Amino acid sequence: MSPLLRSGLIAAVATLIVDQASKLWLLHVFDIGRRGMVQVTSFFDLVLAWNTGISYGWLQNMGTTGQTLLMAGKAVAIVLLAIWMARSQTRLAVIGLGLIIGGAIGNAVDRIAYGAVVDFALFHIAVAGKTYSWYVFNLADAAIVAGVAALLYDSLIAPAAAKTPR
Repeated sequence: MSPLLRSGLIAAVATLIVDQASKLWLLHVFDIGRRGMVQVTSFFDLVLAWNTGISYGWLQNMGTTGQTLLMAGKAVAIVLLAIWMARSQTRLAVIGLGLIIGGAIGNAVDRIAYGAVVDFALFHIAVAGKTYSWYVFNLADAAIVAGVAALLYDSLIAPAAAKTPR
C-alpha cells in the first residue's frame, strides 16, 4: 500500500473512531437524552436529534424500504469514493476522500445501530431579538464537509490544479 493511500485510510479510520466515540460518550456517559439541551456557549448547544433522513433532515418519512435504499446508495457511494481515493494523486485529495468515507461510514453505523443518525451539535446566533440556528449535526457531518472543502481546494485552487492541462 502506498504512503499516499495509507494517509487516506488513516483519515477514514480516525474520523470513524472519533465520530463513534463522541456519539457513544454523549449517549451513554454524558446521557444527553436525559439532560436535554445543554448550553455550552452563548452560540453553541449540545442537543440530541435523531435524523432518520439525509442532510438537513430531508427524506425523514421514507419508511423501511426508503431506509434500505438509502443504505444501499450509501454503500455504493462509499465504494466509488474508495476507488477515487485509490486513484488520487495528491495527499489533500486522498485525505479529503478519507474524511468523507469515514464520516459516511460513521453515519451508516448509526443507522444500523439506532435506525437514525445521532446528531448533537447546534450553532445559533441571536440578532435583533431573533435567533437563527444552523441544523443539528455531528462530527461525521463536519468531516464530510471538511473533506468536500479539501477536494474543492485541491481541484480548483491548489497549484497542481492550475498546472493541469485541459
